[in-house]
Amino acid sequence: MSIADNIFIENCQDILQNGSWDTGYDVRPRWEDGTPAHTIKKFGLVNRYDLAKEFPIITLRRTAFKSCIDELLWIWQKKSNNIKDLNSHIWDAWADENGTIGKAYGYQLGVKHHYAEGEFDQVDRILFDLKNNPTSRRILSNIYNHHDLSEMGLYPCAYSVTFNVTGNKLNALLNQRSQDMLVANNWNVCQYAVLTHMLAQVSGLQVGEFVHVVADAHLYDRHLPLLEKVLKNEPYPAPIFHMDESITNFYDFTTDSFSLENYQFHTLEEKIPVAI
Repeated sequence: MSIADNIFIENCQDILQNGSWDTGYDVRPRWEDGTPAHTIKKFGLVNRYDLAKEFPIITLRRTAFKSCIDELLWIWQKKSNNIKDLNSHIWDAWADENGTIGKAYGYQLGVKHHYAEGEFDQVDRILFDLKNNPTSRRILSNIYNHHDLSEMGLYPCAYSVTFNVTGNKLNALLNQRSQDMLVANNWNVCQYAVLTHMLAQVSGLQVGEFVHVVADAHLYDRHLPLLEKVLKNEPYPAPIFHMDESITNFYDFTTDSFSLENYQFHTLEEKIPVAI
């Protein structure tokens, strides 16, 4: 089985066996019919993926590879907060009448700040430091801006990435405050694995480790029957990740710059409901 499958299985089993239910609380999330969406959770999951060994996509069920890259580019490359710039409808429930999610995600990455070296937004500052100051311990992004939270359609879940160069390898650590394990765990893992590959290539580095830290890793009550089906599947080997090696400018990547060779996965016929 792939390393990502093994990690996902261990995480879910840990949550189910050792997690804590929030059924005694009045929770914020709701199902489409208005019913409270309760969860069983574990605090503080830490997962490590060696990107030099294999690409961390699960095979237990399909992860929509191109769609998760499209969202990644929407946030990190377009620095957009408008769902019209997306090729999927994953953000529709959080958009306002103008089609924006407020001052969230890509908006925060695109705000420019003044530094001793000049004016940069967060993405360009990371690109600058990886090329000019790779030994820095200050190469990071943070989009959990308390000043703007009231103007966000959704508070950022994956909110901070720290990049660290070890030798000639680029490592990344993603901090995430909240994770819907069945819907979004591998989606986020794939996104930030791709981002690490992108940044490494344009900075003349090799990929190293991707570390994923999740504060509140949870499984929703209505997801448990679907998860049971997923966990019964026999995992396939990990596919081979390909990226256009000719690209040296971060802003030249498109969804077509990436592909997976021999991505086998199990099909889940039922649609997974999303709590809002």
